[in-house]
Amino acid sequence: MGGFFGTISKHECATDLFYGTDYNSHLGTRRGGMATYDPKKGFMRGIHSLENGYFRNCFEDELGKFTGNAGIGIISDTDAQPMLVNSHLGRFAIVTVARVNNAEALAQKCLEEGMYLTEFSSGRINVTELISLLIVKGKDFVEGIENVFREVKGSCSMLILTEDGIIAARDAWGRTPVTVGVKEDAMAVSSESTAFANLGFETCAYVGPGEIVRLRADGMEQLRAPNPRKQVCSFLWVYYGFPTSCYDGRNVEESRFNCGKMMGAKDDIEVDCACGIPDSGIGMAVGYAAGHGVPYMRAIAKYTPTWSRSFMPSFQSMRDLVAKMKLIHNCDMLRGKKMLFCDDSIVRGTQLRDNTKQLHEGGAKEVHMRIASPPLVFGCPFLNFSASKTELELITRRIIQDLEGDMDKNVDKYTDSSTPEHERMVSEIARRLNLDSLKFSTIEDLVKSIGLPREDVCLHCFDGSSAFTLEEENK
Repeated sequence: MGGFFGTISKHECATDLFYGTDYNSHLGTRRGGMATYDPKKGFMRGIHSLENGYFRNCFEDELGKFTGNAGIGIISDTDAQPMLVNSHLGRFAIVTVARVNNAEALAQKCLEEGMYLTEFSSGRINVTELISLLIVKGKDFVEGIENVFREVKGSCSMLILTEDGIIAARDAWGRTPVTVGVKEDAMAVSSESTAFANLGFETCAYVGPGEIVRLRADGMEQLRAPNPRKQVCSFLWVYYGFPTSCYDGRNVEESRFNCGKMMGAKDDIEVDCACGIPDSGIGMAVGYAAGHGVPYMRAIAKYTPTWSRSFMPSFQSMRDLVAKMKLIHNCDMLRGKKMLFCDDSIVRGTQLRDNTKQLHEGGAKEVHMRIASPPLVFGCPFLNFSASKTELELITRRIIQDLEGDMDKNVDKYTDSSTPEHERMVSEIARRLNLDSLKFSTIEDLVKSIGLPREDVCLHCFDGSSAFTLEEENK
């Protein structure tokens, strides 16, 4: 998905920028970059690949070159950024967290209007460069960013480092978070509020959907009011979000705990303990243990020094290997026990099937699974959620295909947790993954655990309910 961080201070900002950007590292794995502005030296920029290393290691030795009191940084799952631009709006650097489904059409339109795109060795359009071209079509930054909101089909949040502060804009539907922090002599803005605490910032504002603000060292100015409706990605609380972060005022770990506690309180299964699949299943498992009245135990530990996210490699076989190697099962705690595990979601099912096999081989008497999200039935058209190329990569769609002969037939029945079709699909998933029982959170309980109104939360990957935004975007 990607995450960004920006800060502007009355003093040198490089240290805060470096660590603040690094605190977004769990959101991306492809590229990392930083840019600063110094009135005497101008803009400085650095970009590194993160596919064979970590952001902190890549930038630590060259931190001294980033001088000035304002800067922006990015952890990206897509393009090399920040981009540096010189235009009638002035000089600026830009980073984006975006998915542009109509990139090819927008690029062609720009070319027909006499603009140009830099050729990259990857042969792909750099989405951040494309967004910068849409911005410079405006008479000012606000009009330019509104061009992005109007033209882009997908989502786009951004930071723009100018010679007069940092402009932050959240996606028109608020799908990705943008949070503002403050301390005595500086302001900051981040995808993750968890970046603030250790740097001395306190959260002071959540940028609204389509809202545009300008940060200077002494405060924040609103340049565009937020849109009246929003659709925040619910998967931020389920999986992507760091436990100590808050989005729109709702804490990630609290949401995961609430989800588990609700499920545990109404579950009738008899088990010896509850365990979390690291990392995002832990908060749910702690909540489940509290709600069900069983101890929480760590029967699986994640080896963190060298293994990163399981979907980082390009090939599925390598992703599967990484997913297996980074989790270590504690057989001494498994042996002879009825184990219940909590996890965030089931996408393809490959990783969970392998985990279940190892748990049984490790001596577990029974293996039960509880999932924080409802079954994933739709691919996400709004964020770069995963490397899936088709919805048939989802285990739910493969089962619907096998049961109905068409992966799109009766989908509405399979997404409704009250129907026989839904129950049959869940039972088949459990059978294929060799689980003694399997239950998913309902959409209603997921929304309740997050604590925002249902209409403010995007649930498209579970039931296709954001179709109305797709229709509006396609007009």
